Amino acid sequence: MVKRIGVLTGGGDCPGLNAVLRAVVKTAIGRYGLEVIGFRDGYRGLVVNDYLKLKRSNVSGILVRGGTILGSSNRDNPFNFKIEADGKVEYTDMSDQVVKNIEELGIDCMVIIGGDGTMASARDFAHKGLKVIGVPKTIDNDLSATDTTFGFMTAVNTATDALDKLHTTAESHHRIMILEVMGRYAGWIALESGIAGGADVILIPEIPYDIKKVAQKINDRKSRGKSFSIIVVAEGAKPLGGEMVVGKMVKDSPDPVRLGGIGNFVAQQLESLTCLETRVTVLGHVQRGGSPTTYDRILSTRYGVAAVELAQAERFGMMVSLQGDTITAVPIDDAVGKLKTVPPEGELVRVGKSIGVEFGD
Repeated sequence: MVKRIGVLTGGGDCPGLNAVLRAVVKTAIGRYGLEVIGFRDGYRGLVVNDYLKLKRSNVSGILVRGGTILGSSNRDNPFNFKIEADGKVEYTDMSDQVVKNIEELGIDCMVIIGGDGTMASARDFAHKGLKVIGVPKTIDNDLSATDTTFGFMTAVNTATDALDKLHTTAESHHRIMILEVMGRYAGWIALESGIAGGADVILIPEIPYDIKKVAQKINDRKSRGKSFSIIVVAEGAKPLGGEMVVGKMVKDSPDPVRLGGIGNFVAQQLESLTCLETRVTVLGHVQRGGSPTTYDRILSTRYGVAAVELAQAERFGMMVSLQGDTITAVPIDDAVGKLKTVPPEGELVRVGKSIGVEFGD
């Protein structure tokens, strides 16, 4: 019988993490009389045994706050953990130490909140015999086993708000305005914010673009008296026959590739092809911050409650999932390893094309 649960937030931060923690703590304590142990800074807290006992007072007032009160990390893989000693850096499998720490603390189940990388480690711990429950989190919305991840809609709203502001300055100065958004290898943020924000061009990883077709769209608008254009480009977008633009490589990260720079790349080409002044806004980590939207507050709360319910029902090795309007659960094994990307022939792309959005294909 579950009496004490642990919880951590791993990977990049996003709006709604605190709302999940609040729901986990309030449900575990108030409904089931459980103890809750929170581990700081993602999996690192599990490795070095850095934790605190979470009470109702710890989660009071955090529903509206972005980030996570526990801290997070996207560099600490417990199965390949970075250790520095005597000026040397080594990578060691610390998963057995994690299991030992959890057993010594008397934790009956771990609630692990994170994206694909975090869920992959949760799966690996489940294979080692740990009792885990996963909660899907990423602004990229690219986890295949759930319709929506919390944090995504807040990121889309942030990008849409930026587009609304860029429209006025683009029209005033007769410019092309390019907004580069996050999403890594999936174009969901670019697609949904672009449609909602009235973009003329949307470039996403799933549809390699022909820059000449993009320029033609802009020149057509110019010939009709539209002396400005709005472009949304996902950071993972790539030209036809080309590659994604890599901003930098982070050697000590489990996923070292950092995308970025596609906005400027597109801008340089379009200025020469259209003779219109072009400006680039890279939205960056603004998309990860701020207060979660109403939708994400509710979804996060539903996920947190469902995670504790799964633990109490001893349905371990599962991840909570949104299927349609229903919160359900899927095996963590089915939740990782396959990204959910935008279907090029899907409804949203078709909707965009129907209203005149150019995708460069």
